[in-house]
Amino acid sequence: MAAAAVPAPPAVVVVKVVALCGSLRKYSYNRGLLCAAMDISKSINGLEIEYVDISPLPFLNTDLEVNGTYPPVVEAFRNKILAADTLLFASPEYNYSVTGPLKNAIDWASRPPNVWADKTAAVVSAGGSSGGARSQYHLRQIGVYLDLHFINKPEFFLNAFQPPAKFDREGNLIDDSAKERLREILLSLYAFTLRLQGKCA
Repeated sequence: MAAAAVPAPPAVVVVKVVALCGSLRKYSYNRGLLCAAMDISKSINGLEIEYVDISPLPFLNTDLEVNGTYPPVVEAFRNKILAADTLLFASPEYNYSVTGPLKNAIDWASRPPNVWADKTAAVVSAGGSSGGARSQYHLRQIGVYLDLHFINKPEFFLNAFQPPAKFDREGNLIDDSAKERLREILLSLYAFTLRLQGKCA
């Protein structure tokens, strides 16, 4: 009697994440969060994170739009967002809000057609006492208009200046508990993305 066939394990669904940092500083703590998330993602099947630099983007000026096209660097950025399944923002807090460079990037990608629409997202931040909380809440508010769907939980705010040290001198995250919290964010983002795409129960 022939042995029963063993069903093949279900294929892992790949979720492509674009990571964006609102800080342009070389040793930015927020960029350090994204670098740590990229390292952690290597141990999560199906999650691929690509860091996309927003610093080359010009200030938004509709005079730069010609016959429905954008400057090449803007077109390249918009295509990265369009091809992504989901976004991971690292959003430092400047004056109770998101940073100028991040808002500029958001605005460029929202120009017709809005390439943020119907994507999922998560946001993390590092900063002073509130850990960037107000920037996160402002970013979530912006996301409502963009039809960008943020995970609600868990939230991630990191006080970068409270001992013990959370980052080294080059902005690398060295705090193990923060790394574990980042992992929880990534797992939640992966599951939420699959649900909204109708790829899991």
